[in-house]
This record gives sequence, C-alpha cells and structure tokens, in this order.
Amino acid sequence: MNEVPNTPNQRFSERNAVLLKAGLIAVITLLLLIPTAMINGLVHDRESTKNQAINEVGKKWGQGQTLIGPFVTVPYTITEKRYSPRDSTNVWVDRTEYLNILPESLAISGSIAPEKRYRGIYEVIVYNSDITLSGDFALLAPETFNINPKDLQLDKAYLSFGISDLKGIEDQISLEWGTESKIFNPGTVTSDLLSSGINVPLSLSLNSNNELITKPFNFNVKLKGSEYINFVPVGKVTDIELSSDWNNPSFDGPFLPDSREIDDDGFTAHWNVLHLNRNYPQAWIGAQHKVKDSAFGVNLLIPVDSYQKSERSIKYAILFIGLTFLVFFFIEIINKKRVHPIQYILVGLALCLFYTLLLSISEHTSFNIAYGISTLLTIGLISTYTKTVLKSNALTGLMGGILIILYLFIFIIIQLQDYALLMGSIGLFIILGLVMYFSRKIDWYQINNETKL
Repeated sequence: MNEVPNTPNQRFSERNAVLLKAGLIAVITLLLLIPTAMINGLVHDRESTKNQAINEVGKKWGQGQTLIGPFVTVPYTITEKRYSPRDSTNVWVDRTEYLNILPESLAISGSIAPEKRYRGIYEVIVYNSDITLSGDFALLAPETFNINPKDLQLDKAYLSFGISDLKGIEDQISLEWGTESKIFNPGTVTSDLLSSGINVPLSLSLNSNNELITKPFNFNVKLKGSEYINFVPVGKVTDIELSSDWNNPSFDGPFLPDSREIDDDGFTAHWNVLHLNRNYPQAWIGAQHKVKDSAFGVNLLIPVDSYQKSERSIKYAILFIGLTFLVFFFIEIINKKRVHPIQYILVGLALCLFYTLLLSISEHTSFNIAYGISTLLTIGLISTYTKTVLKSNALTGLMGGILIILYLFIFIIIQLQDYALLMGSIGLFIILGLVMYFSRKIDWYQINNETKL
C-alpha cells in the first residue's frame, strides 16, 4: 500500500488544526450576525406596523392633543405709504396686524379617563378628558407697542384656544366672559400662534387710560385623544392640576410636575409654571414667537414595549452565539469530541431562531412570558441536538445549564435599564475570567499532536 507523502500544505494544516478550527468558528459566528441583523430589521418593521395601527385609531378617535391658550387677539390698522408702479406714485395703503395678549393667570384642572382599544393584535391607549380652564387678563396699554388706540379694531377682537386635533371635541364649548356667555366657532382667524383651534368674537373697550378692558374667563372642554395630552403655559402664572386612573404615566416636556402621587388607583399631578420659566413675553405683535416649544404634559403610552425589549435582546446575539460556540470548542479540545462546522451552523441558527420566537410570541402575550417560552424551546432544541452530537448526558447537561445561566443573565440585563451597562460589564468580566480559568492548563502548542479537529 502506497503512503501519501506529507506535503507542506498538509503539514501546515496539521500543525495549526486548532487555530484553523477556531478561525472557522469565528467566521461562522460573524456570518450568523447576518440573520440576526435581518431579525432586527423585522422588529423595526413590526414596530412600524404597530405605530401605523396607533395612527389609524388616532385618526378616527382623536390623536395626541396639545392645548394652547386661551389668548386674546386684537387686530389694528397700519396705514403705510407704498409705491404704485401702475400710477408711478406713492399711495397710502391700509394693512391689518394682530396684537396677541396672553392671560395674567391661567388655572387648568381636569381628569383623564384612558381606555384600551385594539387594532388587530395591537393595543392602543385612547382617552376621554374633561378639562376646565379659567383665568383673567391684565390691563394693557396699546401705546406700549407703539399702537395708536384709534387704530385698534376693538369690535373685531377675539379669544382663541388651540386644539391640535379638532376631531376630539365631544361637546359644544361655551365661554363665560365675565357675565356674558359666548359659543366658540371652529378655526383660527390668524395663524400667528395657532394652526388649529377654535375662536370666539369679543367686543373690547378702552378705559380712561387707554388700556384694554378685559374680563375673567371660564370654559370647559370635553376632549378625546390618544397617547398623550400636553399644555402650553401661556399664563403669567400657569397652574395645572390633572388626575387619572392610569397608574403608569410618563411626564414629558420641559416642565415636570411640582408634586405628584402615583399608586395602583392612578395618579394626580400638579404643575406651577411662571412666565419667567419660558422664552416669550405676555404680549407681542404678529408671529414673533413659537409657544409650542414649551408644551408639557403626560404620556399614556403602554409602559412595557415588547419591541424595544426585543431589540435590546438582539444586541446580545453575538454574546449568545460566541459563548455557545466557545463551549462546544472547549468540549472538542478537552473531551476529544469532534463537532462538524455544519453542526456549529445548525446550533447558531437555533440561537437566531430564538429572537423570531421572542418577537412573534411577545405580540400576543407579555414580554416576560414570551421570553420564558422562547428560552425553553431554544434550550430544549439545542440540548436535544447536543445529545445526538456528543452522545453524553453530562456534556448535554453542561451545555443546557450554561444556556440557562446565559439566558437568565441577559433577561436580568434587559429588565435593569439603569444598571444594564454595569451588570453587562461585570457579567462579561466574570465570563472571561471563567474562560481563562478553565483553559489555563491547556497546552496550545501540544494540543495539535493530540487532537484532530
């Protein structure tokens, strides 16, 4: 029988069998990041579908509401000289400008009653609100803005109130202006402050000092919306009191509540905002300021978002795959068990399948239950396959135990948002320490003479 001569290539592969196998495993690990990236894209697609469902419900019920105002607007006439090309002469032209006046004090109190609605498999939070607004305006001299009192169109003044989605209005809104009662009209007269809202005509007058005379106001708004409700602090002093039976509020915007109480029965919150806390005055001409940037309020989104947690778990895919392959590799080295690259790929695909299971199951139940089911199915599949490959109950138990610890560790990291980085760093440090400990006695130079991989 003829012997096959030892070629240089054969001698190199024999001398570096362990190194070549480790390199092949690393390549397989990196290639398996491709399907995990595709699954991450699937998470974003499903989350986008959920957001579309929320928007569809919001379009029919009422979207997130931002309330601006109320404020008084007084038109006045400016007469200016302009050149007329047709007549080749200067002509006098009248132009209308608007003086916007914010309230001296504004008190808002209300309650929010959330409801859960469903669009397919997606849960959407909508609400009914009952909001009461009251306050008054300070005396204002038009001369402060270089406006001649005679130019004021006092009979064309109006009070405006901004509502971002008018579909949410449930009942007619009536303004109590002093002792008068007036009904609001839809729309806005000018877009200086508002793009969407309601208005009511006023008839103002001047006192002996040529100051605008206003009256205390009060009105009630029954409003539907979804996800959030925000307020703009237009008062020189704005005082807001909100209550709801929703026990997971998220307070958003530049102003957090001065006081709040949250328990299983719901929440109450109180804000007190001064004009010194925002970057616009109590009165101005035209569209000099954008008040919407100071909006704040409460968000009623579902607190546990399975898509965000699924995305966070996918970020640890390289850890799952790498450590699992590392255990198989050490089993090959220490216990002289051979694992084919195809078997590495199949185990890696099983680890990737965990994320699709987690995503799909979490859409129908809570994330924690979905994580538990996906973990049991994945560990059961890999353990069964490990038993057929390694033909050892002890090694199968070792692999299953390591996977249980790993999935439990990642689950804890996902739950601890504030301490995720700290726990992850400590966990990786411990894992590296264990790898160094169990590999400390391996003679990597001699291992090729004893192991064929």
